[in-house]
Amino acid sequence: MESRPVPVSLAQAFRFWLKLGFISFGGPAGQIAIMHQELVERRRWISESRFLHALNYCMMLPGPEAQQLATYIGWLMHRTWGGIVAGGLFVLPSVFILIALSWIYLAWGEVPVVAGIFYGIKPAVVAIVIAAAYRIGTRTLKNGWLWSIAIAAFVAIALVQVPFPAIVLGAAAIGYAGGRFAPEKFSVGGNHGTGKAGYGPALIDDHTPTPAHAQFTWRRFFAFVGAGLALWALGLGALALAFGWHGAYTQMGWFFSKAALLTFGGAYAVLPYVYQGAVEHYQWLTATQMIDGLALGETKPGPLIMVVAFIGFVGAWTLEVFGPQRLALAGAAGAVVATYFTFLPSFIFIFAGAPFVETTHGNVRFTAPLAGITAAVVGVVLSLAVFFARHVFFAADGVDWVSLAMAAAALAALMRFKAGLIPVILGCGAAGLCYRLLVT
Repeated sequence: MESRPVPVSLAQAFRFWLKLGFISFGGPAGQIAIMHQELVERRRWISESRFLHALNYCMMLPGPEAQQLATYIGWLMHRTWGGIVAGGLFVLPSVFILIALSWIYLAWGEVPVVAGIFYGIKPAVVAIVIAAAYRIGTRTLKNGWLWSIAIAAFVAIALVQVPFPAIVLGAAAIGYAGGRFAPEKFSVGGNHGTGKAGYGPALIDDHTPTPAHAQFTWRRFFAFVGAGLALWALGLGALALAFGWHGAYTQMGWFFSKAALLTFGGAYAVLPYVYQGAVEHYQWLTATQMIDGLALGETKPGPLIMVVAFIGFVGAWTLEVFGPQRLALAGAAGAVVATYFTFLPSFIFIFAGAPFVETTHGNVRFTAPLAGITAAVVGVVLSLAVFFARHVFFAADGVDWVSLAMAAAALAALMRFKAGLIPVILGCGAAGLCYRLLVT
């Protein structure tokens, strides 16, 4: 029988979360799959049941669920600073990379080499999302009830275009009813016995008592909510004092605060709102620049909603907030402002709400609705893969067979040969660059 892993220090956890910030490609599905592989299967810091319980809560929240899941696990292991380290390092590498890419994009414009690399990476992203959806689905969809919810969610969002919040509420209602009338079908995670046999005991196991710092109290709840609102108000107030209420940075802070509360279902659920505000209303960037920003967002690690950093950078650069001689500095400040106000609510949701969620694991009355939501999200993630595929493989002149072949090769490498995400992304990027150089 495998022994329980030795306790992990905050310094050891810091090194892991920093590494995760640089390798978290593949969007939320790929990022959650990476965390499951590293934290549940390989390192055994947390059991699959507790991992999925935390994931279910994060799926209910607006904001990037993978970053929130990292914050949750970091907080559970090492208190508030652990959550700040885990959630912050999940985002910071992406911020710096996107600032650098945005600067290159605006300073040098269209670069054939970069375009070729992007051409190859996009099919790899499609393959990564498909593989991750398969991996998560086989882990969570343990019976016909949950499969039915996943299929219904896919049809609802991909074909009928039902709003994601409505899908969440519907799945939660079905899960609640299922928990009352068929509780064995809606136990979170399904059959965990197999998982435990395969992975061994974890530091935070199924029956590990909730640590003292994770116990729910109303005093702690209001303290975190108050601290979060104070950080938000101080940030927005400082921008208003420095640049005026109608200044670019102040309006970015206000706009992305609202956007952060609408990101149910991941970045693609809120992109129409972001597009309407950033492109049409504020005119911080053009529609073409927005599309290019999405391409950059797909090809760097971290949450796709980090495209807000690109919008902030381009908007501040275009408006020359610090004058024509300091465009890059203005852009970097805009990226930081957009990131701060987009991600601050995520930390508040975890630090204030997770202690209550920790009191509910194992209680089917609370976990059954979450199980229904998780099943629905599998269908939503699959719809994201279809969305990617439609835009990557099909153009006005027909099917892009080269991209399709690269995606098939990437999917085979991931699922058949168990290749890592980084080699697959680098290999597809190199293949795309070679192909574009040959045909031009």
